[in-house]
Amino acid sequence: MKLQDAMEQGNLTEVQRILVEDPPAIDEKTPEGVPLCLYAAKTGNLALVKYIVEYSRASMNTVDGENRTILHYGAMSGNVDLNRYLVEKVGMDITAGDKNLVTPYQIAWENGHQELLAYFGEQVGAAYGDMYHNPIRTGMFPDPSIVRVGEDYYMVNSSFIFFPCIPVSHSRDLVHWEIIGHAITDPEWARLEELEGGRGYWAPDISYDNGTFYITATYRLNDTGTVYRKQIVVSSDKPEGPYSEPAIIDEDGIDPSIFHEDGRHYMLLNRGARIFELSADCKKQISEARLLYYGHQKRAPEGPHLLKKDGYYYLFLAEGGTGPGHRISVARSRELMGNYEPCPYNPVMRQKDEKAGIQRCGHGKPVCTQNGEWYMVYLCGRMIGDGYSMLGRETALDPVTWTADGWPVVNGLKGPSVLQKKPDLPLWERSGRTGKRKEGGRTEPGNGISAMDWMTPRAPEPDGVRFGADGSFRVKGSRYPLARVEARNILLRRQTSFRFTAQAFLRIPELAPGQEAGLTCYYDENTWVCFFLGRDGGGYFLQVKEHIGTEDICHGKLACKEPGERLTGQTLTLRVDTDYLQREFSFGLLGEETQAARLENVYYLCDEGIRMGKRFTGAMVGMYAYAGERELYAEFDGFTYREQEG
Repeated sequence: MKLQDAMEQGNLTEVQRILVEDPPAIDEKTPEGVPLCLYAAKTGNLALVKYIVEYSRASMNTVDGENRTILHYGAMSGNVDLNRYLVEKVGMDITAGDKNLVTPYQIAWENGHQELLAYFGEQVGAAYGDMYHNPIRTGMFPDPSIVRVGEDYYMVNSSFIFFPCIPVSHSRDLVHWEIIGHAITDPEWARLEELEGGRGYWAPDISYDNGTFYITATYRLNDTGTVYRKQIVVSSDKPEGPYSEPAIIDEDGIDPSIFHEDGRHYMLLNRGARIFELSADCKKQISEARLLYYGHQKRAPEGPHLLKKDGYYYLFLAEGGTGPGHRISVARSRELMGNYEPCPYNPVMRQKDEKAGIQRCGHGKPVCTQNGEWYMVYLCGRMIGDGYSMLGRETALDPVTWTADGWPVVNGLKGPSVLQKKPDLPLWERSGRTGKRKEGGRTEPGNGISAMDWMTPRAPEPDGVRFGADGSFRVKGSRYPLARVEARNILLRRQTSFRFTAQAFLRIPELAPGQEAGLTCYYDENTWVCFFLGRDGGGYFLQVKEHIGTEDICHGKLACKEPGERLTGQTLTLRVDTDYLQREFSFGLLGEETQAARLENVYYLCDEGIRMGKRFTGAMVGMYAYAGERELYAEFDGFTYREQEG
């Protein structure tokens, strides 16, 4: 009898005999690739699992190809006693996520194991519905900075060359966020016209002092001159804006933040943490920059933030670069200008598990809730395929606790969490007025797209984009194609899920030969896919085109046959179905749906896909039109985006 057969039959005697005679047999896998030591927990046989844990050579660090632990398989069984043994005696984590961020707690919830859910809730300290998932902001929301004013939280994230610049988001519970404005909304103030993808506005910070909100960021130029980096500061008495015209501070560095104390204002910049004083309105530098502290790891120290608490100045730094080695470290001093001593628990946040679903964690800023709890927002990334962060760098949230000797540590030094207890909410928030939610904290997928979710690479032309009250759009055709920095009016929204369906409803325009209008999956001018309606000497046609670096890959043209009446004015549905690295394009016209092309691996729509320019953003999807030398306005009756489950 084989070991798997003995397990399935619950024949403990036979399992013991096999493993005594052939100890390595426990390292074998099922035909589906599940290690047998994990498979045993799925049977729900507690005696069998105890024997394997305590007497076999099996390691309890074993995971399957999806990075699932023995507790994931124990949760599938629903056996409370077995799961209690794995949690309390073996020390397995109820909230540990697999590669797709599925936890044992979620498995119990999805399978309706009520007794097991009750036990897990008792151990975690919260029912499944009172937990939240990381990342809390999916898609391109990198380099988060946060501030609380009363019961309201405000966050800013990098926007690079996308306009409007630097989204400002609001939350009342730290988990659910909505963009309410932007730091720069005037195209003339944005100064993005000639900037290459990945340049623009980096690592903003938001702060509040004496009735005024301040946002600062690095303005990153092209590498064509002697000055690459400047700092900007804007201010407003309203968090949503409008904000003042950006003041320029000519101090080299990246990742500025502003620290306010007793009516004085200071800016911090990398490398390490350099500090200089600002004028009363924070628009001018009034002292020389000096180094406070270079960092703990001393590799790429950046993203400095200062916090004063209990007589100490705490200095938070991002280190290790924005890849897999990213981390957060802390140092402190009794005096603002130093010297700073490093935290003995550094790094206070880092992902150590190379197989985990959440990676590249760093660049964090703490915040204290109105109830005295501490949390930190920080950036992270999720990898698919051969290490592709298709959604870009996202925002995660974890609790901060303070040690007896006065040091902050994030999530108990366990690295990023996948499933975490929600912050303690104010009484009004507990009433449920925080928007539509799913069990477990995930937002409901849907078609609703706020006007604040849309952006364009660089500022559009004055009449480049028009939003209709009925959900329609008018996009002016650009004189330049998507592969050019000069291309304008490309209307995009973030890709926020690895699986989604997007549809653009194009009212077929009168096209001149060479013109086109359609849907695009976009990263930057160097990498994109477009699915468009065009016209050549043979009439109207549909085509999918990939642009990878300097190469265009054009898939077969599909002719649009005119059914005795003109196509112009008809509604053409352009659709893309995305499943991780796959893209399937189809269209609907005159009641017929047709598949146009299937792309198996759009690896290039991410930071790691190719090496060309600065690649720090994330995949997007939206609408565009190319006019060339003639005028063209593309009318879209609407656009839908729906995340898929799984």
